[in-house]
Amino acid sequence: MAPCAIGIDIGGTHLRAAVVSADGTILRRARISSSRDPAVVLTRCLALIADLRGPDVSAIGIGVPGQVDAAMRAVLSGGYVDLSGFDFAGLIEADARLPVTLENDAAMALLGEAAVGAAKGIAHAVMLTIGTGIGGAVLDGGHLLRGKGMAGQLGHIVVDPQGRPCVCGRIGCVETVSSGTAFGVHLAEAGLPSDTRAQDLLDRSDDPTAQAVLRRWAGPLRAAIDTLVAVCNPQMVVIGGGAGDGAVAAMAKFASRPSWFSAPVVAAQLGDDAGVVGAAFAAMRSAKPKRLVMVNGVPASGKSGVARALADSTGWPVLALDTIKAPFLIALAPVDRPFNRTLGRASYDAIFDVMRDAPAGSTFIVDAWFGFQPAEVLTDGLTRAGITQVAEIWCHAPPEVIGARYSARAAKRLPGHPGVEYVPELVALAARARPSAVGPVLVVDTTTPLDATKLTRWLHNLWP
Repeated sequence: MAPCAIGIDIGGTHLRAAVVSADGTILRRARISSSRDPAVVLTRCLALIADLRGPDVSAIGIGVPGQVDAAMRAVLSGGYVDLSGFDFAGLIEADARLPVTLENDAAMALLGEAAVGAAKGIAHAVMLTIGTGIGGAVLDGGHLLRGKGMAGQLGHIVVDPQGRPCVCGRIGCVETVSSGTAFGVHLAEAGLPSDTRAQDLLDRSDDPTAQAVLRRWAGPLRAAIDTLVAVCNPQMVVIGGGAGDGAVAAMAKFASRPSWFSAPVVAAQLGDDAGVVGAAFAAMRSAKPKRLVMVNGVPASGKSGVARALADSTGWPVLALDTIKAPFLIALAPVDRPFNRTLGRASYDAIFDVMRDAPAGSTFIVDAWFGFQPAEVLTDGLTRAGITQVAEIWCHAPPEVIGARYSARAAKRLPGHPGVEYVPELVALAARARPSAVGPVLVVDTTTPLDATKLTRWLHNLWP
């Protein structure tokens, strides 16, 4: 049986879901009304999944409004349906017992158009969705551009620094003048009926008022697209959303000025299905997640023994910060403490690069004191490596025990590591250190005999 996935598109009016095959065919579909209440949206999405799922379904993809950190499967902000601060993906996954991929809804729409729609076969594309606001996404080399986690907020390109205030806090974002909502504002300011469509204005080519509304609405959008083309150099710009067709037609009246930079602007083809198709494709692509077990703790907290025992039990490879760094400490000796830290940061980066280049479905154990770098370095590394599931084993011992362990082996450590003079600093660090908490955390007391079976059982319950 060919694998399929359920794609879900969360909108302000409807929650749409469909079972989509690997060739983009919608096999089954369902729809239910939306809600402002996250708990209600969760319940209704679970009902859609129960209605649609079958033995052919291997994963679930969900497109949500607002800012999304896809690597962490976290909604950072939302609009009418605000799922921020709510472990939506985790709750769906726990109930459905299927892997869940979470993305911004515009990003899912672009993935759908790139799979079987207007941008099929295109590796470099930009999409803008024109609706209540303006969403966006960028496809670069076939992969969504993420920046440090949530790139693609294209509705917030500033087109008029003296313009209207935007909900994002800036002034003159393109969303304030070229969204579907803004179109209604332009109509009201021109004294035109609220039910006037863009096509109605296009048909009135001799009406100065109609043409002025189109210019105020589509002109800034044209400028924003010209900027995106210069910055991203795409093969194509796709315009979707409820007001997308009207925007494309209106922009035809405002041709781009001759420039070094150009790309065709086309209307999306999949309509309301773009989001569910893209979500299903994203889920199928991520159905074999990359996983990371962080064996974390300060120096001398017992990490290495825990990592070795876990590797022996699971067969997963260990990437240890000290193991990667050691050959360089030897080859470049003598090494002082500042240069040792430089090598540590480089080794830390190398670990994430190794995981990045590994195939989907890989699981790694990383033995490191993750707290020696700022938290954003860790989250950036996880995103770069494509890690979508993280578990943390926090190695704990009383600070004085950690100090004694370090002191006992200080003479055996490679040059560049501090000696016994570091013990008071380490004891203070051990007293205040905490887990990174980017995923579920299991605390292990390394002063007691290690129960490797307990570790593997915990991980297998997290990742069935």
